[in-house]
Amino acid sequence: MADIWLMRHGAYEGHRPGYHAPHEAALTMECRDQVCRSLPLPEGISAIVTSPIPRARQTATLVSHLTGLPIVATSGLLTEWRAPSIVLGRSAETYPPAYRAWRARRLANPSLRCEDGESLTDLHTRARHCATFLHHTAQRHGPLLAVSHTLFLGVLTRLPEGPAAFTTAAKTPWPFAELRLLATHRRAATGPHRPAP
Repeated sequence: MADIWLMRHGAYEGHRPGYHAPHEAALTMECRDQVCRSLPLPEGISAIVTSPIPRARQTATLVSHLTGLPIVATSGLLTEWRAPSIVLGRSAETYPPAYRAWRARRLANPSLRCEDGESLTDLHTRARHCATFLHHTAQRHGPLLAVSHTLFLGVLTRLPEGPAAFTTAAKTPWPFAELRLLATHRRAATGPHRPAP
C-alpha cells in the first residue's frame, strides 16, 4: 500500500487563534520558507493532490515547483471545514450569538448546522470519502502528498473518533507546512516528518 503524506498549507494573512480565514486569504512571504523547511519530502513521493482553496493550491504549486512533482488532482474533498459565512474573517472575540449557540450544542447534536456551515457529521463523512479518494489515487500514482487545512486534516487523521474528532482537531492545530503520514490499517503514523539535517 502506497504511503499518503499530509501537509497543511503555509501561513496566510490575518491568521490568529480561532480565526476563520476567508476563502481568498493570501499566503504570506513566510510560506515559502516554511515549505523549504519541509523539504526534502519523504522518499518515494511521486505526486501531489490538493484542496482547491487558494492557500492550499498555492502551497501545493510551490512544492511542485521546488520538487518537480506533478499535481495530479485538485479535489473539493480536501477543502477546509466549511465554517458558516457569519464567522469568516472573524476570530473568537467577535463570533456572533448564533455561532456561539451552535458551538455549545455541536457535540450533543453533530448533525446540526449553523446557517450555511458544514455540520460535524457532514465533515466526518467527507473525511471518510476523502480517505478513500486518497487511497485510490495512491494506487494509481504511487505515494502521495496531499495539501489541505488544519481542521480537515485533524478530522481525517482521527476518523475512528467520529464527528467528535473536530473538537480534538480544533484543540491541536496542525502547524503550517508540517508533514504527517496518514495512518492505515497496516501502518501507524510516525508523527511529524523531520527532514534529514
